Amino acid sequence: MLKNVTFLGLGVMGFPMAGYLAKAGFTTCVYNRTAAKSKDWLEQQRASVDGANLTIAATPALAVADAQIVCMCLGNDDDVRSVVYGVDGVLDSMPAGGILIDHTTGSQTLAIELAQACHERNIGFIDAPVSGGQAGAENGQLTIMCGANAADYDRAKNVLDVYSRHHQRLGDVGAGQLAKMMNQICIAGIVQGLSEALHFGECAGLDRHAVIDVISKGAAQSWQMENRSQSMIDSEYEFGFAVDWMRKDLGIALDAARKNGASLPLTALVDQFYADVQQAGGGRWDTSSLLTRLTVSKP
Repeated sequence: MLKNVTFLGLGVMGFPMAGYLAKAGFTTCVYNRTAAKSKDWLEQQRASVDGANLTIAATPALAVADAQIVCMCLGNDDDVRSVVYGVDGVLDSMPAGGILIDHTTGSQTLAIELAQACHERNIGFIDAPVSGGQAGAENGQLTIMCGANAADYDRAKNVLDVYSRHHQRLGDVGAGQLAKMMNQICIAGIVQGLSEALHFGECAGLDRHAVIDVISKGAAQSWQMENRSQSMIDSEYEFGFAVDWMRKDLGIALDAARKNGASLPLTALVDQFYADVQQAGGGRWDTSSLLTRLTVSKP
């Protein structure tokens, strides 16, 4: 069982994910581009667990020097490349025989590229984007979509188990990122539908709280309805998964669709709706802020 783990990227997702590894007893080293975040993480973990097996590092290369498994949760393809390659990058010093797990939502092209670079160094690779948002990361209840060969996936299960409620291998490298694209396509359409329904209810003079209470128990039910309808009615958007990140994800999906021939008219339309939200200053609002396009009052 692999016990020496490095986690790279301590954002709203990575910070709690790495924390679950520490609490599970893994020998854990972390790296973050902003060093103060690494120090904050270490102090927080030492308040609740034995800190003897916890360290921070100044560069990705130093962080992975003794790692059997390296996990990354970064912003985009460029961020991943900047951490993996170069003199201070992961592949400069990660030991052969280890496994690199990329939890970043990125492109299939990058996943295949990284797998080849890792293969040349006898390092396994898993593309493993996550779903569940900040709350899922904080509660250790993420869903993880994995692309890998079966042997690498089996070896990494004990790490993935720590911060997920479900993970599954969906095919070879790249399959995880394609599955995450499907996930984001679904979310975009559902949030737009929910926004239009709430807007319609307001215009019709209905008690939207009461209506949601009823229809959430029928076929219209969704995670978005259960977790976002109340804050949407109250025009609260300063939390959650940012519009900027959703546009990045939808851009990846639309680019992949152009390559594989898939037709995504609704996804393309909602992507432009999110561009409207960005134009209105809502780049950091939660994705449920699509409703703001339809209402007179803005948050």
